[in-house]
Amino acid sequence: MRVVVPFAAETPKTRLEAVLSPSERSTVARAMLADVLRAIVEAGHEPTVVSTAPLDLAALDLPGEVASAASVTVDERALTTAVNARLPGGDDANSDGDADPDAVAVVMADLALATPDAIERLLTADADVAIAPGRGGGTNALAVRHPEFRVDYHGTSYLDHREIAREIGATVSTVDSFRLATDVDEPEDLVEVLVHGREQDRAPDCLRAFGFELDATDGRVAIARDDGDAETDSD
Repeated sequence: MRVVVPFAAETPKTRLEAVLSPSERSTVARAMLADVLRAIVEAGHEPTVVSTAPLDLAALDLPGEVASAASVTVDERALTTAVNARLPGGDDANSDGDADPDAVAVVMADLALATPDAIERLLTADADVAIAPGRGGGTNALAVRHPEFRVDYHGTSYLDHREIAREIGATVSTVDSFRLATDVDEPEDLVEVLVHGREQDRAPDCLRAFGFELDATDGRVAIARDDGDAETDSD
């Protein structure tokens, strides 16, 4: 199955600006992307990063098998438009060089906890449309086999995608996965990366290098940062 990974290359993770500088956000976003690509390749698939701007995959220093399997294409269009063009029956279904445009998965680049097993559960779900919802009603990943299905990432997209599938007569499977449900958008999401990141993952190491650690002093686990590790950007 072709796996598409949308990536905002120019201004990633803006909702983390309270705890990370622009250059740090870029570094963390690329670390999470590298982890997602590794999980996809370890699940036996070849991901295509659909980036909003030119992206040098070599700069991610990916493991050899991941670097050889992954590719990147630039698409400046909005997320919904760029993804719809690549779904089965879309205008660009064959644009990324896949011989089988009849099945396409879309996995977000900020699923820092994704594992090969979680990815494979999504991709092998027995349905025209398999959806891994995120917290708050978003759609973190999906696998599409129906040529009429199109995404709409605005608002409560998980519910919208179920309704779109119903309207076209497509079967739907919800993939209940903690690891695919955990996307990293807000500062509190960084707790999950530090708690549940795998030993080989880069995102947890990246956060620790920036001085982040877990803080349970108030009874609830949060993140704390050594001020000496904070970076200041000048424009």
